[in-house]
Amino acid sequence: MDKGKWLTGRGAVCYNFGKTSKRMYCMEEILVVENLKKTFPLSAKQRKAQKTKLRKKVAVDGVSFTAYRGEIFGLLGPNGAGKTTTLRILSTLIKADEGDAFVNGKSVRKEPAEVRAQIGFLTSELKLEAFFTPDYLFNFFSDLHRVPLNVREERKKFLFEKFGIDKYAFTKVGDLSTGMKQKLSLVISIVQDPDIIIFDEPTNGLDVLTARVVTDFLLELKERGKTIVLSTHIFSLAEKICDRVCVIIDGKVARVDTIAALTAGQSLEDAFFDIYREVKGDEE
Repeated sequence: MDKGKWLTGRGAVCYNFGKTSKRMYCMEEILVVENLKKTFPLSAKQRKAQKTKLRKKVAVDGVSFTAYRGEIFGLLGPNGAGKTTTLRILSTLIKADEGDAFVNGKSVRKEPAEVRAQIGFLTSELKLEAFFTPDYLFNFFSDLHRVPLNVREERKKFLFEKFGIDKYAFTKVGDLSTGMKQKLSLVISIVQDPDIIIFDEPTNGLDVLTARVVTDFLLELKERGKTIVLSTHIFSLAEKICDRVCVIIDGKVARVDTIAALTAGQSLEDAFFDIYREVKGDEE
């Protein structure tokens, strides 16, 4: 264990910044991921296309990490590394073959309903029904999470104004721009004001203005003590907003550390490729 770092015994890690410093930074564990493993069957056509005789693809292979309250934690890796599969397991959308994860002590495997009550999940693949309006969808998902009416209306007003959705509250989703649909998806994913927000490629496909609005809001959520777990292959995004990152390559954790420790004076992109070469060797 690092000098000046210790466990409190209550799910928190504390750092002391030296004898002459009065600063002490304690991090409370809110998400604990333990040895997740997930495979998917490969059809005959898939095996032929991938030139393999293996009947299963290993998507996630022993992934473990911890995220703390009030931090932005990133999963960084190339496409197909296992980032999305990991997030879907954490969001209870799919079940791991082995391992477990705990959200505020609740098991994603054994207590999925309790986990869903504490998380928000957003993926770029989320497709909203074109016929409905933002107002209707916000009310619908708020009711699913049993948000009290007065709280629902207050949050809707704040979030709709925050993202400029208020002007389109009664416009059908099918008539909204791509950026407005993405902002609406983000708002819907946090109707119940969750402790943990899980985003799969949060800025994927967005124009620069909408992407900036989303990233600024993630930083605001962090300041409010929320924990954000996101996946990305965009180095500049991870370097800008993440406190720590988990580098995943071929379904396995290659490194977990702070941005500062990983980069050590170089860019995150260069640091990543150093790690990638260490893991892959002469394969590529």
